[in-house]
Parts: sequence; structure tokens; C-alpha cells
Amino acid sequence: MNRIARIAAGTAGAVALFAAPVPAFASAATATAAATTVTTCGWSGLQAGLSTKVCADVTGDSVVLYGQIGLAGPPSPGTPWPPAPQELLTRLSADVAGGTSLGAVNGRTVFTVSTVRVDGISTTVPCGSTVHASFSVEAIWRGPAPVTVDVPVVC
Repeated sequence: MNRIARIAAGTAGAVALFAAPVPAFASAATATAAATTVTTCGWSGLQAGLSTKVCADVTGDSVVLYGQIGLAGPPSPGTPWPPAPQELLTRLSADVAGGTSLGAVNGRTVFTVSTVRVDGISTTVPCGSTVHASFSVEAIWRGPAPVTVDVPVVC
């Protein structure tokens, strides 16, 4: 088979592949897309020399809350690189506006250079509620400065 015949056969095969009917599972994917997840993060704050924020993933009435710890900016000139690992104390807490606590999680996290996600609270809340979450980080030499986010749960 010469080169032009091979190209024509490949093109005909590609046309047949793309002209095939859509499989039945495509309708299931469309139904799943209706339950989209909305991620909302609060403003970043500086805690223990790092940038922190608290985020919420809301899917229907399901809420997943987590904190993130990252570098606050580029290192100052003369700073050793990579920085030494830091052991941090973390606290993630949440409640439904109006009073009901969704829980609190305290932990320890080691931070080096890469952004760290601190998971902790997964729950369901009534539709129409507003979830208030707080995340704080402290190190031996610095106290906490919590960051917050308020997220409406719209079902």
C-alpha cells in the first residue's frame, strides 16, 4: 500500500469513528453534571509567615471545608533555599449561621515549600443555610490569625 492510500484509509477510519452514534452512558454524564460542585475561598491571610485561606466545596447540601497553607511570597535576598520544614498547629472550625456547630478539627502539619491542603470537616446542611468557617495556623514563634469564609448553601 502506498503512502497516499494509507493516509486515505486512516482518514476514512477517523471519519467513521467520529460519525458513530453517542453511547448511552452520555445521558448519565449529563445527569451527573447537574450536581456541580462550587468552590468558594475566603481572602488570604498571613499567619506564621505563610499565606493561608479557608475554602468550601458545596455540592447540593453537602459541604466539604478545608484550609490551605502556602508561601506568602518570594524569599528575601540571602534567605537559605529551600526553607527548613516548619511544624504548624492548625485549627479548622465551622458552624451554620444562627448557631449550630459543624465541628472543629485541630492538627499538626509540616510545611516545606509546596501548598498544603488541611482537610477536616465534611457535612450536610439544610438548603438555604449559610456556613461560616474559620482556619488558623500557628507556629512556636507566632500565634494564630484566623481567616474566614461565609458560604451560602443553595440547593
